[in-house]
Amino acid sequence: MQVPVLENVFSKVPFASGVNTASEPKVTYQPERPAVWDEDDLVRRAQAGKPDAFERLYEIHVRRMYALCLRMVSDHSRAAELTQDIFVRAWERIASFQFRSAFGTWLHRLATNVVLGQLRTERNGARVLASGDIETFEDGLRQAMPETKLDLERAIAGLPPGAKEVLILHDIEGYRYREIAEMTDIAEGTVKSQLSRARRLVREALLK
Repeated sequence: MQVPVLENVFSKVPFASGVNTASEPKVTYQPERPAVWDEDDLVRRAQAGKPDAFERLYEIHVRRMYALCLRMVSDHSRAAELTQDIFVRAWERIASFQFRSAFGTWLHRLATNVVLGQLRTERNGARVLASGDIETFEDGLRQAMPETKLDLERAIAGLPPGAKEVLILHDIEGYRYREIAEMTDIAEGTVKSQLSRARRLVREALLK
């Protein structure tokens, strides 16, 4: 399946070219669509090569995918690039989706693998958030997930890379110890110790 031209899609999202919390992104193209979509139907249409169906799937899931990326890498530009990589990868692989789970579950696992793969490639993992980046980080996360508690997010962003990844995957994204061990290529015991360390560091940061 050929990758669709997604520039128009990504230009609608505030994370693609800079954070703008003052207003919602301008939409230059708005195809007619029904008030309610059946997601399985959207997936089937996307599997048949319909870019408009995939665009709607993008609109439904992009904010959560961006929030995952931003939490993992603590950098707006890298999170935006990873978000786009996730959806390009999803388009390339959507034909393999077999409806054994919700599309969002499949997409979330794919996204996690994309982010962890990038962190492994870089070898130094997610960097600790520098003080000068806090405002940009918070702006992006607030826009993606308005219900976010920013003091907690700031504490998580400041964690060492290994502890941070495990905390996000377990306490925020809901993966089990065994799943995290498989995804991160570390022992299950190490996952548990990293999680304990991360929780302790977060508590200490919140008490300051």
